[in-house]
Amino acid sequence: MCLPHAGGSASFFFPLAKALAPAVEVLAVQYPGRQDRRHEPPVDSIGGLANRLREVLRPLDDRPLALFGHSMGAIIGYELALRMTEGGRPAPVHLFASGRRAPSRYRDDDVRGVSDERLVAELRKLGGSDAAMLADPELLAMILPAIRADYRAVGTYRHEPGRRLDCPVTVFTGDRDPRVSIEEARAWTDHTTGPTDLRVLPGGHFFLVDQAAPMIATITGKLAGVALATGGNS
Repeated sequence: MCLPHAGGSASFFFPLAKALAPAVEVLAVQYPGRQDRRHEPPVDSIGGLANRLREVLRPLDDRPLALFGHSMGAIIGYELALRMTEGGRPAPVHLFASGRRAPSRYRDDDVRGVSDERLVAELRKLGGSDAAMLADPELLAMILPAIRADYRAVGTYRHEPGRRLDCPVTVFTGDRDPRVSIEEARAWTDHTTGPTDLRVLPGGHFFLVDQAAPMIATITGKLAGVALATGGNS
């Protein structure tokens, strides 16, 4: 299951889904308040999003599930994985955390209360958003409420000490990501009793766009072992 970044949508993961098929079935999450769900009110807390996803996933509790999240999506994936384990279901077979510092690492970079102009400038700086969309006032007016809800979710999130996963975690980070240092990425090891693997790739916050090939190779390799162990697809 793929979990988008703040301001992102399910369609961002189309290239990944295409590359992993047919060996891996990819489910991409569409958060409320965007694209085909734009008429639904956005959810402005990480816990709220994780709770909703846990309920949606209950019919799949008998299938092996791996989680891939980029930026905000990595934290949602972590919280979702905790909820799955606490509910008596086996943990996800793997968590892939991309472009996000460990849940217990915080920075003073909250942009919740900034002007629309500054928020758009932040989106442009990080990349990953359609430049034409950000330049269109009507489209911008449609998407800004969801983007602000996402930034509220990230800005108010706090990790609960003492909670840890027991599944393997692979962390991807860009070597020039202004939002994540190597040390902050390595700190994911504090959040699971399972093995962790840090992969540093060239690029900034959206390094995964240009570094798709090595990421897909890593994901395929990790999930191949799961498929062999379970006797089926991941």
